[in-house]
Amino acid sequence: MANEAVNPHTMPIAPVYIKLGVFALLMAVWQGFAMLLDVPDLPSLTQTLQALYYHTHEGDLINNVLITLARVLISFILAMLIGSIFGIAMGSKAWFNNISESLLIILLNIPALVVIILSYIWIGLVEAAAILAVVINKVPTVAVMLREGARTTDTKLAQVAKVYQLSWYRFMHAVYLPQLYPFFLASARNGLSLIWKIVLVVELLGRSDGVGFALYSMFQFFDIAGILAYTMVFIGVVFVIELVCFKPFDLRIQRGR
Repeated sequence: MANEAVNPHTMPIAPVYIKLGVFALLMAVWQGFAMLLDVPDLPSLTQTLQALYYHTHEGDLINNVLITLARVLISFILAMLIGSIFGIAMGSKAWFNNISESLLIILLNIPALVVIILSYIWIGLVEAAAILAVVINKVPTVAVMLREGARTTDTKLAQVAKVYQLSWYRFMHAVYLPQLYPFFLASARNGLSLIWKIVLVVELLGRSDGVGFALYSMFQFFDIAGILAYTMVFIGVVFVIELVCFKPFDLRIQRGR
């Protein structure tokens, strides 16, 4: 029937093959162009895979990726937590939005590089400065998304919850937060992509480990195959996070609708 709910576990798997086909096509185009041009500045797929094997077994690729992942995770959690609190408060309280909006606009438009440099100058070349720089850069974008989400919540549902005298926890868990789940997911996806990039810049400028530091070292030696190898791992980790963390949450939101 038309109204029958779609079970995500029974959905056709053709999209999976389409995605794999597109990925295989991109790899084939890469290999073909590299073989056709035959220049040192564009390593082939096979050369990149050889570099990946070398950096994995002989280099510090795994260690650097784990260090960067730890920084990304800590920064992501802090940015989502702080940004969500401020965003929801700004969206639900007009007076708080009026007070905070100017500061939010300023933070949104300060270049990330400026925040990173000032953090290192004022705090020092320490881990706390690196994490703080990433969090400051990401909190405003999370706050903006959650502010818009809080503004779109249904006030009638809140009135019904008040009539039935729901507890604060029950109201937040069953009525209020579910309306914000799509905005949480959007800000999380956007935040992860942005935090990855900022963390690499932070590591490049002021850390002696991590993927950013490794990329800078390979840049000095023009190790393009190594740079592409790290990039492949970088993209692979993001895909795993998407499939393991974000996709199940997305399916849950779709079922809730």
